[in-house]
Amino acid sequence: MPRHRPPSERPTKACATCGRPFQWRRKWSVNWERVRHCSERCRRS
Repeated sequence: MPRHRPPSERPTKACATCGRPFQWRRKWSVNWERVRHCSERCRRS
C-alpha cells in the first residue's frame, strides 16, 4: 500500500492574509491545524 497521496487528494486551506488556497506540505504535517498562512511573506504582513 503506497504512503504517497496524489496532489489532488491532499487537504487544502485558504490563507488568512491573501485568501489563496494552499495545500498540505510534509513540513506542516505536525501542526497542520495551526497553519494559517501560505507563505512567510503573508505571515509577516
